[in-house]
Amino acid sequence: MSSNGDRTRGATIFDVARLAGVSHQTVSRVLNDLPNVRPATRERVEQAIRQLRYVPSQAARALVTRRSRTIGVVATGLPDYGPSSIVLTINESARDAGYAVITTSIADAAGPSLRSAAELLIRQNVEAIVLIAAERSALDAFDGWELGVPLVAVASESRGRALRVTIDQYGGARTAVSHLIELGHRDIRHIGGPAGSMDAEERLRGWRDRLIEEGLPIGEHTRGDWTPDAGFAAGEALLEDGVPGAVFVANDQMALGLLHALSAAGVRVPQDVSVIGFDDIPEAAHFSPPLTTIRQDFVALGRDAMIAVLALLQDEQAGAVPPAPRPPRLVVRGSTRAV
Repeated sequence: MSSNGDRTRGATIFDVARLAGVSHQTVSRVLNDLPNVRPATRERVEQAIRQLRYVPSQAARALVTRRSRTIGVVATGLPDYGPSSIVLTINESARDAGYAVITTSIADAAGPSLRSAAELLIRQNVEAIVLIAAERSALDAFDGWELGVPLVAVASESRGRALRVTIDQYGGARTAVSHLIELGHRDIRHIGGPAGSMDAEERLRGWRDRLIEEGLPIGEHTRGDWTPDAGFAAGEALLEDGVPGAVFVANDQMALGLLHALSAAGVRVPQDVSVIGFDDIPEAAHFSPPLTTIRQDFVALGRDAMIAVLALLQDEQAGAVPPAPRPPRLVVRGSTRAV
């Protein structure tokens, strides 16, 4: 590994910690030749460093001195109900554990913007960073970059070295489609989220796979940007080919726009078409008709993120085992009915 680029993509202090079966703080103690490390533990760490050909950075050497009791949170994408709920819960859980939280929000998930945000947090001596990743590019921006602090990602796909916590988006989409199938629907369309969104892609995949399993036709799907306006436009486009039996919408906000488009065209829900959303935002129960949807437990997900942070920060831990994806739950209301 002769070039700086090769070194950037090489092993990190967390890889060494996992291989040696210790915490990253212990690895940093060994790098700094500090006391209070058992000889056998020191030997395991040194062996892992040799095996991985690890080249420590200045951040890694300084990591052992970080005790700011502060966590950094980087939230990407729009400030929707889900991400906002996760950030709020992380703040509450951090306070309960005696930590402060510094939060930065970035609409643009481009690599330079994210790295600048993370570097700003590191300069404020945070002990760990939680990344709420809406798009794959947000995770990819951190891949191969040694932050010098643990990284926990709230993301629906597993990419890079970050410890991931998530809700099962794919399983939730399958549950939504299964509900419509059980009601007797055979023509089930999909209004998906934007390309590049991990949640959108997992929900699209769940819709498609469930239809394939039942031998049902896979019609054209449309995409929106998560907003009610996008759902309204998608609904107008959908009706150009006639009224489908049912529509699975990738989030509740777009489902609201779809309900508006259907009502404006004189199409009744659920008498003429069943509609199911995703998220269960607080307003979903008050749509007209009340929206059947897939509920995500964002509060529990925020707690999972903080639990993962605390586990990674515990001395003598080889790195937390990522928790199993949380299953979302079907909430049946008035927007779906049996054929």
